[in-house]
Amino acid sequence: MGAIVNRLFRRFLAPVFLSIALATVLVYIVIAWIFGDPLQQNAVRQAAPQIFLLEHYIDKAPNDEWLQRLNKVREVSQVKFDLIPLNQALSQLSAAQHQTLISGAIVIDFSHKSFYRRVDLGGNRYVGSDEDVLLAQNLPMDYWLNVQMELVRYVIVALVLLIPIAFWSRAHWREVEALAKVTHAFGAGQLSVRATTSSKASIYPLAQQINDMAERIEHLLEAQKNLMHAVSHELRTPIARLEFGLEIMYDGMQDAPTRGRIDAMRGDLSELNSLVSELLELAKVDQSEALPMTLMLATDLIHNCLEHLPPRPAHLQLKLELPDEALQIEGDSRLLTRAIVNLLKNAFKYAESTIILRCAKSDRGQCILVVEDDGPGIPESERSKIFEAFYRLDRSRDRSTGGFGLGLSIVRQIVQLHRAQIRVSASNLGGAQFELTFHPARASVLAPMEKLV
Repeated sequence: MGAIVNRLFRRFLAPVFLSIALATVLVYIVIAWIFGDPLQQNAVRQAAPQIFLLEHYIDKAPNDEWLQRLNKVREVSQVKFDLIPLNQALSQLSAAQHQTLISGAIVIDFSHKSFYRRVDLGGNRYVGSDEDVLLAQNLPMDYWLNVQMELVRYVIVALVLLIPIAFWSRAHWREVEALAKVTHAFGAGQLSVRATTSSKASIYPLAQQINDMAERIEHLLEAQKNLMHAVSHELRTPIARLEFGLEIMYDGMQDAPTRGRIDAMRGDLSELNSLVSELLELAKVDQSEALPMTLMLATDLIHNCLEHLPPRPAHLQLKLELPDEALQIEGDSRLLTRAIVNLLKNAFKYAESTIILRCAKSDRGQCILVVEDDGPGIPESERSKIFEAFYRLDRSRDRSTGGFGLGLSIVRQIVQLHRAQIRVSASNLGGAQFELTFHPARASVLAPMEKLV
């Protein structure tokens, strides 16, 4: 359940962080469009000492001393100052920067840690100074510092946005997780569980709808169980009266054909009585909520099942493959015995000569009980339907195989009550294989031992 909520939370976080990243890029573009590139502005601030030196020391010199001051600065400064022709400078700059340079303003070349500026516009510093450009190189510019400053700025903005989102999502996901636990418990058979979400919660309408749905489902299932239970009990009385009446008629009849017909009617009543018993058993399993769970040895459970089996046909051979060492299962011994006995009875109907009852331990430490036979098997298209109540395969609709289609339905109910799994597949013998997988309380390494019963 936690994995589902965590997956939802991750799917929520991904678009949040993507939105923040896109917003960061959009904010940068808008700010650069309205106020200028922040990185360029930081570069201007880093070059400010050299620009100040140029404008307030070199440019303040009389026209005939301008070159002398420039040379003095060259001698003491780590920045390299060069005079280059205007055309050469223009060839090193982008088209967007040409007009800025021609107008006499400073052009920052951040990638090369330099700036350009024309000496003057009128040729007053020296002869031809209006055709020269002052190039300052090796400026103390740190591009990574600028990037860090911008990153810190946007990270702070992102954190400020994430704080309220985090508080909201924390409360929201707690509510979702609580609701998920309720639905999981309801699906596991706890039909009385309901969501207790606060009316102020954002998912309160959803919780109320789930509660309403759970209420209706609980009432429908309860009504179905009560109806099945009541009808089954009510049928016992007329069946008993009919059996008593037929017994009296049989004793008073001397005519053989009439006695034969009465015997057939008694057989039908016996079949009807068996059906009622199966319905009562199914209703009893459906109404089971808290099982008396006890630890039992898998071998003891299997031998207990053998004691409850009806006599099997003489042509059938039942093989047991049991563990040498103790393998324990936690569950209700009576219900588990009923489930395994039902599977063995089902195998008795269809097996040709061999039935195998096997107990083993899986690689994941699970206890596995397997019943397989060498009968005609179950078509793959029918395997998902055979556990439905009253469902029978075409070949079982005659009296020779009999059954009401309730045995496997009871098996499934018992398996679900034990939080186990049942799987149907093709057997290596050629027939059907039913595999029950349990989570044992303790399991030891098993060495299969085959013996003939």
